[in-house]
Amino acid sequence: MIIRIRLGRARSQRKTRQKHNVALGLASLLTPAAVMALVLAIWPLAADLKVAGSFPIDQGVFSHWQVWMVVACSLQSMAMALNRIGKTGRPVPETIASRERALADSQSFKLTPLSHK
Repeated sequence: MIIRIRLGRARSQRKTRQKHNVALGLASLLTPAAVMALVLAIWPLAADLKVAGSFPIDQGVFSHWQVWMVVACSLQSMAMALNRIGKTGRPVPETIASRERALADSQSFKLTPLSHK
């Protein structure tokens, strides 16, 4: 008779899952920030072409549309990387056969003999 004991998840597995959840949460916040930076990149470009009103930041590094475009691209690439990190933490499906799963279930007290191969 083979008896399998299922224990709770190891502490390191829980911490890894928490890290994956944090990565997914940060990625979901970075995408809207990248969209806002893209809008701030388009606005001075449109203002230079006299299609939109004047851009409120008229001096300094952030008055150029190229800087905002780099910020938008870097934020979106970080969001994509965090999404990739967060999705690698998906649980692996169980591969225990259904007859053995009944044995391994902690709620099941009925023992059934297994056939040996």
